[in-house]
Amino acid sequence: MIGKYRHLSRCSTGAGHFVILAIDHRANLLDALNRAAPQPMDGAAFSAFKTRVTAVLAPETTAVLTDPAYGVGAGIASRAISGHTGLIGPVEVTDYEKHPSQRAVQWIPGWSVAKIKLIGGDGVKLLLPYHPDAENAGEKRDGVQRIVDSCTQWDLPFFLEPIAYSLDPDKALTNAELLQITVDMAREFAAMGADVLKLQFPVDHKQSTDEGEWRAACAAVTEACGEVPWALLSAGVDFETFARQAEIACAAGASGVIVGRAVWSEAVTLQGEARDTFVATTARERIRRLAAICAEHATPWYDRIAAPPITLDWHEKYDEPC
Repeated sequence: MIGKYRHLSRCSTGAGHFVILAIDHRANLLDALNRAAPQPMDGAAFSAFKTRVTAVLAPETTAVLTDPAYGVGAGIASRAISGHTGLIGPVEVTDYEKHPSQRAVQWIPGWSVAKIKLIGGDGVKLLLPYHPDAENAGEKRDGVQRIVDSCTQWDLPFFLEPIAYSLDPDKALTNAELLQITVDMAREFAAMGADVLKLQFPVDHKQSTDEGEWRAACAAVTEACGEVPWALLSAGVDFETFARQAEIACAAGASGVIVGRAVWSEAVTLQGEARDTFVATTARERIRRLAAICAEHATPWYDRIAAPPITLDWHEKYDEPC
């Protein structure tokens, strides 16, 4: 537990707030880049894009969430991810071509919680499309338990990202359904041992702009999380919407944000100097604004996770991985 506590500290501000850059997107991001590019990107060019964005934005954040193939290695080797920035690695393969109900848990080949620890990582992330009544819900819970156990063994924090979806591919969740599933997932996975829950905003802003409803929904999520901190993900909404969501979520008990496309998405359609200028100005200012929101409103994660009890001989009892 002392290792998890240390790693969570490396992923947050001194005041205990998460301001984490998410750029672990893979196939869907490469497809979007190629649609806008004058010629298709190869893997090296895709990695270079991620490295440039990370190099500019990482100093404004507390940690970076990025993938092993295109992000982690190049980010460390180029010093785009410095030793002063936390590092979180995903363990799942994402497949956006299938409806969420058809997506089984797929693990990144040749990658593991152990390797994230060995390269100096500070956390493990799993994206999990989930519905408690789906036929594959039990299989997905087994996958969560596998990562819980491995993170316990390696003393790394587990950032779990359960995403609610409708069982009917032709029908979106109502806001009542979205909130109920989010609350149920938060309660279930907090009890299973997730260390931080990375959660979508519990109200679809296209269905409701009632901020009273937004505040009540976020408060319900915080209550369901219990002693587990949660951070808000951006889910592809525009920046101004996300900034307001972040303020309301943090005021209701969230411990910060884990944000990707809401900050840097426009860079995908730009080229050359225009892209670099956007990242260095607009995207950077967006991160700074979110950091200010978190500083003013967020609940420190260490208000929910108690510091490990320490005795003079704690190191003698500290288990080593098998």
